[in-house]
Amino acid sequence: MDWKETYLQWRNFDALDADLKADLAAIEGDEKLVEDAFYQPLSFGTAGMRGVLGAGINRMNIYTIRQATEGLAKLVEDYGQEAKDRGVAIAYDSRHMSPEFAMEAAKTLGAHQIKSYVFESLRPTPELSYAVRELNAFAGIMITASHNPADYNGYKVYGEDGGQMPPVDADAVTANVRAVENPLTVAVGDEASLKAEGLINMIGADIDKKYLDLLQTVIVDQDLIDEMADQVSIVYTPLHGTGQMLVENALANAGFTNVTYVAEQKEADANFSTVKSPNPEEAGAFEYAERYGKENDADILIATDPDADRMGAAVKLPNGDYQVITGNQIAALMTHYLLTAKQSAGDLPENGVILKSIVSSEMPTTIAKSFGVETVNVLTGFKFIAEQIKNYEEDNSKSFLFGFEESYGYLVKAFVRDKDAVQATLLLAEVAAFYKKQGKTAYDGLQDLFKEFGTFQEKTISVTLPGQEGTTKIEAILAKLRGEGLSEIAGQKVEVTEDYLEDSRVFADGRSEAMGMEKSNVLKYYLADETWIAVRPSGTEPKIKFYIGAVADSSEATQAKVEAYQTALNELTA
Repeated sequence: MDWKETYLQWRNFDALDADLKADLAAIEGDEKLVEDAFYQPLSFGTAGMRGVLGAGINRMNIYTIRQATEGLAKLVEDYGQEAKDRGVAIAYDSRHMSPEFAMEAAKTLGAHQIKSYVFESLRPTPELSYAVRELNAFAGIMITASHNPADYNGYKVYGEDGGQMPPVDADAVTANVRAVENPLTVAVGDEASLKAEGLINMIGADIDKKYLDLLQTVIVDQDLIDEMADQVSIVYTPLHGTGQMLVENALANAGFTNVTYVAEQKEADANFSTVKSPNPEEAGAFEYAERYGKENDADILIATDPDADRMGAAVKLPNGDYQVITGNQIAALMTHYLLTAKQSAGDLPENGVILKSIVSSEMPTTIAKSFGVETVNVLTGFKFIAEQIKNYEEDNSKSFLFGFEESYGYLVKAFVRDKDAVQATLLLAEVAAFYKKQGKTAYDGLQDLFKEFGTFQEKTISVTLPGQEGTTKIEAILAKLRGEGLSEIAGQKVEVTEDYLEDSRVFADGRSEAMGMEKSNVLKYYLADETWIAVRPSGTEPKIKFYIGAVADSSEATQAKVEAYQTALNELTA
């Protein structure tokens, strides 16, 4: 059917949800809006789906949720009765329709006689990851759109290890979802009946307690916290999301007493009323936290995104103002403190390892090397970090110490297998206490690291090239880079070229070797001046991204490098 026929199918569906009927009535007569809502199904990929709320197959609504869950249910059925009995854990964040979507997913699973465990109120993504593992569930569903605007929601699927579903199963779910011809016809069970049959089970406090107990293992130096608990001053905001309850309990359980919570942002708010964007990567998200920081002379400001998998921070400057630091800088501070404290306690394993994505900073790598600790690079996406942790557990080859991505995602302890902003908040609070004891702030600590290991700076350049013409241009850029190669960039010799699509590492002298990693459409170049540059198309948007990582002896020299490479890269998209 074309989009017009699909639109009529929805408009003429007698049992259509009342709110969605109102949505259709609101766009009736506006052909552009109707077409956008119905011209294609909402994209469902390896991490699930995300989109604007509303009526239509290209929108997030109860019918597209049912369709997605039908795809998962078919996979569970393929694994047999044991998988159905193990069931699916379901959590949701503070967004519009999140609780409703969670229950629709449970009712869809119930129609297939698949058990579900649904949190009784909003919970963060990392707790969902933990719950899958703790309950020995076959899979997990998280209803969230991360830090997208308020009119978005999303649906993420997790595998039995608590990480995002592995490729084979994820591909099967995607194929099953696409095989559903009409989401309006997906069957759902009756909520009350499914609860009575034990197919829908409500969970909450018991999982909270177990997760909070495990958070205590994130603490590295309890004596330090006990000594500095009332002296280090922390401001925290969940940005109207899911983080407040768990972070507040975790900090209190650890012993931190001088913590201020941003009152205007403590409560869940689907409209994220006090921020333009609930994204802790952006300075604007810290507006309220900064006010509290100045009132309380806070040492550090910490914010988590709506589903509390990403954490951002602002550090106090010498003049009393606050500066939002990057995810890479946060990771550097955490890596240095973690390894320093473990070494001091005699608790640093000989086979310890740091895991990071290929587009993240090399500063933590340099820091780890100074402690004799290896850093292993993985493809972009936290599921690859989770996969490596699982491999290490199976062969006992390495001891996982810390994992991170430049996009503000961190993991300290592997009882969760995704980014965990609650763990990260607890560790960063301890980092702030570490520097406070020395009469310093985390900003001072970062300057110390620059002096010792070099001034690292990273920059991501995102170029939007919309439409079919844009897609063609992105493909042409990557084809040209692969076909012609690059021997130099901005006057600097390319010493190593890594092509993750071809699984090849080629050296300037012509030698080559396989990297042994999964294939991904990424190119990465290592230059003579220790700069690295990566190029990758976005998997979800019409964009091509360029990543620059540079290091020099001063911030001015590093900045000059970054600017020179940015100018050179701009020429590639001209």
